[in-house]
Amino acid sequence: YAWDANEEYLFKAMMAFAMRKYSRKSTTQISNVLLCNVTDRVSFWFVVTDSSRNVTTVPGSEVEAAIRLNRHRINNAFLLSDKTLQFLKITSTLSPPVEPSTPAWLIVFGVVLCLIVAGIIFLVVTGIRQHKKKYKESTERENLEEKGEVTVTVENGIPCEALDLKAGHVNGVFAADDERFTSL
Repeated sequence: YAWDANEEYLFKAMMAFAMRKYSRKSTTQISNVLLCNVTDRVSFWFVVTDSSRNVTTVPGSEVEAAIRLNRHRINNAFLLSDKTLQFLKITSTLSPPVEPSTPAWLIVFGVVLCLIVAGIIFLVVTGIRQHKKKYKESTERENLEEKGEVTVTVENGIPCEALDLKAGHVNGVFAADDERFTSL
C-alpha cells in the first residue's frame, strides 16, 4: 500500500470527520489530528487535540467511540476492510455472520412434505380415474348385454369373449389337417 502525504491527509480528514460526527460539533479540524512514529509498513499512532477546551488531547475513549461509530466510512475511504485496517485497542466491527431467516432443516422438511403431498394427490387422482374408467366399461357391458348383442363372461376378473354357438367353434389344438398323430 503506497502511503504518502496525500494518504496521511486523507487519514487525518477521516479522523476529523469521525470526531465531528461523534461529538456533533464542528470544532475538530484536520490540524487537530497528529500522526506519530509513521513507519514504512503503515504503522503509526495518532492523537486528536481539542483547541476549544483547555485540554490538549481528546480522551482515548471518545476517539475509540468515534472510530467505532464511523468504522465503515474509514474502511471505505481507504478501500480496506476490518481485516486489513486494524486499530489497536479497538475491537473490529465485523458484521455478524448472516443467518437465514428460516433454518435449513425447515426448508428440507418443507420440500419433503410437499413431495409427499404431491404423491398422495397423484395416487388419489389416478385411483379416481381408474374407478371411473372401470365403472364406464362395466356400464357399457351392461348396456350391450341388455340389448342382447354380446354376451360377455368374466372369469378371474378378466372379460372373455362369448362363443357364437350358432356358427360353431373349432379348437385348433384338436383339429389336424393331416393325421400325423395316431388315433386312439
